[in-house]
Amino acid sequence: MTLSKSLVLGLLVALFAGCASTIQTTVDQEPLDGKGRWAILPIANNTDTPQAGLSAEAMVEHQLRRRGISNLQRYPAALSRDSLFEPTERKVTEEALKWAKDQGMRFAVLGSVEEWRYKVGIDGEPAVGVTLQVMDLSTDRVVWSASGAKSGWSRQALAAVAQALLTDLFARLALAHPNP
Repeated sequence: MTLSKSLVLGLLVALFAGCASTIQTTVDQEPLDGKGRWAILPIANNTDTPQAGLSAEAMVEHQLRRRGISNLQRYPAALSRDSLFEPTERKVTEEALKWAKDQGMRFAVLGSVEEWRYKVGIDGEPAVGVTLQVMDLSTDRVVWSASGAKSGWSRQALAAVAQALLTDLFARLALAHPNP
């Protein structure tokens, strides 16, 4: 291989490595009832970015509705602790789980945001990392979970990278009804 071909190949590898994503998913064997009652619970913000959890919750709601889950409710805003000054606490998730059970919900979606930022540096690439779970509230068992991280290009919006990652993650969520 000539030097120029090696250089081009090396540049291509470096170029594609910059936008790599990592996805791990575990899925229960049985498809979940997409027509059942679903709740979106707090997504913990484990980042330094204010309100990253709330942004992720809005995008998760969109992804679930896009997959055909229409009987979907978000936890009461009074339970939210994701603000500029106070991080989400485990107690909030426990209160939200209790609320969902009291409402007769079948499934609850919850999780955490591990990264939600533009990387420091000359290019400032967007980077997102999330972990999600679906819990069957009738058994208190996690029936689906996914974790992923994705980075984008320097001129790409953080929200676009987050939406792409969440689309990839939720594509692996098996539902009992077909996509609309």
